[in-house]
Amino acid sequence: MQTTALIVAAGRGTRAGGDKPKQYQPLAGRAVLARTVMAFAAHPRVSQVVVVLHPEDDALFREAMAGLEIPLTTVKGGKTRDASVQAGLAAVSEGQQAVLIHDGARPLVGAALIDRVLDALSEHPGAAPALPVTDALWKGENGKVAAPHPRAGLLRAQTPQGFHLRAIRRAHAEHTGGAADDVEVALAAGLDVAIVEGDEDNLKITHPGDFARATRILQERKMDIRIGNGFDVHAFCEGDGVILCGVTVPHDKALKGHSDADVGMHAVTDAIYGALAEGDIGQHFPPSDPEWKGAASDIFLKHAVELAGRRGYRIANADLTLICEHPRIGPHASRMRAEMSRLMGVAQDRMSVKATTSERLGFTGREEGIAALATVTLVQE
Repeated sequence: MQTTALIVAAGRGTRAGGDKPKQYQPLAGRAVLARTVMAFAAHPRVSQVVVVLHPEDDALFREAMAGLEIPLTTVKGGKTRDASVQAGLAAVSEGQQAVLIHDGARPLVGAALIDRVLDALSEHPGAAPALPVTDALWKGENGKVAAPHPRAGLLRAQTPQGFHLRAIRRAHAEHTGGAADDVEVALAAGLDVAIVEGDEDNLKITHPGDFARATRILQERKMDIRIGNGFDVHAFCEGDGVILCGVTVPHDKALKGHSDADVGMHAVTDAIYGALAEGDIGQHFPPSDPEWKGAASDIFLKHAVELAGRRGYRIANADLTLICEHPRIGPHASRMRAEMSRLMGVAQDRMSVKATTSERLGFTGREEGIAALATVTLVQE
């Protein structure tokens, strides 16, 4: 089932305090909304992410998503939540069959919860997570307890609330407006909405104290760190220079390859793919495909970096060793670091480029080509 995540983030969130809307305030070093987007972009069953923004928030959104290469669609929201959801539904791509409508201020949604909602949609036109009410309930009046209230059958609603796309579009089109959430819209249209188990960590940031609680939850989660290795070799051929890490280095030979034969960039790219368990360059860009004949290797590197971002990983550091007798790498290493850092979106002190010889041993010692070995560390945020 092709599924779109529709993230509603057009509200102002004034109860949370701060000098900007709550969805753009930092949570453990990353904007709340960015964490929400990352959670859905990293989920393998979500094929599109649509974010509904307040008309005045473009700059805030760009700032929040800086450094994250995540493909998504943005759309301007309306004056009410209903209008914002309808704008988002209209932006869902053709071919999508289901939609997960989620609050932008719920940044800690887990993959297992998303799976539960999607699994329920295989049998129901709607599904939503909820938690039982465990505290005693009262009715209040004039600041005093007026009467106890039974809690049997009462649930605390959460998001994402999932629906078959056509059904929820139709339900919103028919609704008069003013609904608290999309389940209310679905019920008014007569849709069957299944309840799935919610998650206590899936809190909606509403008040200033919620930031501290969310930070504690993030700190308690097990950090996912991945390390990948990449190795590549290219032989010399006739030419007057080699491309290494996106920098043209003068030489009396060139490197032979289907693309531009940038052996350093290829090794780093394969290290990223390796950390993600996503194969190698050849699987994503087959050398048998003429489209990639002579292609610039930054195409491959950017793809690997974007894939890591969609899965919720940032590049913590990369270490590249070029192995050759000639050309000399040292005079060009700083430019190589700068170019690789730019392409990968990391600081230069997190990108190492160094060189060594093989003491005249082997094919590199005989100056038949250049080898490269890379290690990359990815950290899931």
